[in-house]
Amino acid sequence: MASFLIGQQKYKISRKYPSHPAKKCGNVSRIRENMRYFLDIAYDGTNYAGWQIQPNAMTVQEELNRALSVLWRTDVQTLGAGRTDAGVHARQLMVQVEGPEELHTDTAHRLNGILAPDVAVNGIYVPKNQELHARFDATARAYSYQLTVKKSVHHRHQAMKIRKMPDLEAMQAAADSLKTYTEFGAFCKAHGANKTNTCSIIRAGWEVTDELLLFHIEADRFLRGMVRAIVGSLLLVGRGDWSVEKFQSVIESGERSQAGPSAEAKGLFLVKVAYPEGAFFSEHGS
Repeated sequence: MASFLIGQQKYKISRKYPSHPAKKCGNVSRIRENMRYFLDIAYDGTNYAGWQIQPNAMTVQEELNRALSVLWRTDVQTLGAGRTDAGVHARQLMVQVEGPEELHTDTAHRLNGILAPDVAVNGIYVPKNQELHARFDATARAYSYQLTVKKSVHHRHQAMKIRKMPDLEAMQAAADSLKTYTEFGAFCKAHGANKTNTCSIIRAGWEVTDELLLFHIEADRFLRGMVRAIVGSLLLVGRGDWSVEKFQSVIESGERSQAGPSAEAKGLFLVKVAYPEGAFFSEHGS
């Protein structure tokens, strides 16, 4: 066991290695004089080319790495629980980083003062097992997709505009059927690098608010482009172009070419990344 200090509070953590001994954490260095932290971040993805660092384009990861490097006065690299595409937003993305063992209680506040206005740290967590991996140890992820039927000034960058209200009953019936399948090649981005197209859908459903039509979906994992392809296909059901049976036959085909067009990136939000219960100490920073 080892201990670390946040403010005046001392905690004990497990240095037990390796839940994933052979896996490298991207560019995240496993320097054991440092402590592993998980940052809960949110961002408006409108001005970013996605989460993951890439050449010749600004990304959320690059902005977060920059801010952490300024705060800690050393080169800092991060590892996200997943990736989002250009224009996609997040209310919660968990990000793994190695940092100093003594962490001030106002670290999140100070970090938010350095970050661009469209990226925020919601909180900082310390995993009880320092080998907890942001990506491989996540047990579930949840997304929401936002649509609007009327012109919306406030949601112009965060919701897809549709012409009229679709048939919600038919779309819900189609969404309910998602939980009966486990193979989702039909909703996977063509030529993706996924080793398997298997996912377990935990929940999927529609919600109507005063301003928005929302689709919520949660699963143990998602394929690249999967949620937007599902929403695009469900809208075909809602418009009357497809029956629920047609929607199901598309899933069974396993062919992306059979599914509907992807919904626009700007309506998609990553809203939750889950880990085993009790994986973290209490949240620190605000």
